[in-house]
Amino acid sequence: MARREFFEMDETEELDERVVEIKRVAKVVKGGRTFHFRVTTVVGDNNGRVGVGVGKARAVPDAIRKSMEHARKTMETVPLLGTTIPHQIIVKHGRSIVMLKPASPGTGVIAGTSVRAVVEAAGIKDILSKSLGSSNALNVVYATRKALSELKWVETEAAARGKPVHEVMPFWSRRNER
Repeated sequence: MARREFFEMDETEELDERVVEIKRVAKVVKGGRTFHFRVTTVVGDNNGRVGVGVGKARAVPDAIRKSMEHARKTMETVPLLGTTIPHQIIVKHGRSIVMLKPASPGTGVIAGTSVRAVVEAAGIKDILSKSLGSSNALNVVYATRKALSELKWVETEAAARGKPVHEVMPFWSRRNER
């Protein structure tokens, strides 16, 4: 389970803000179509916290501002194991399916555009991923955020099993000895 912690935002805090997608959307009304812009953004501190936001407005700058505010409000803590994630996970959101897999140090981020934005903003440096199903950027971003929030903390899992951490994650103890 992800730890849902709400943080007081400092004005001086540096966050990694990324625009993933800007899309023009239309609403059909009696007089014709009205166009708006939908912006999907990701905000993270590159240290285990990440948030996703969506904003709509008639102008792009207003939509970006709205989505950044929404992303800051929805930031969650992500369990990290060094520079990667603790275990493999496959998550579905809508028709998009995202698979995240831990990687050894030095591998880098092997991911598509939408997954890469979320993972890098969270501060994950080594990960393998595959996006299956729909390639809709909004659904892929949401699926990635959902996958990161469903990751289990190593310490919590070890306590639930009544075992020490090195028995639950044997490779982790070898990695820490280096």
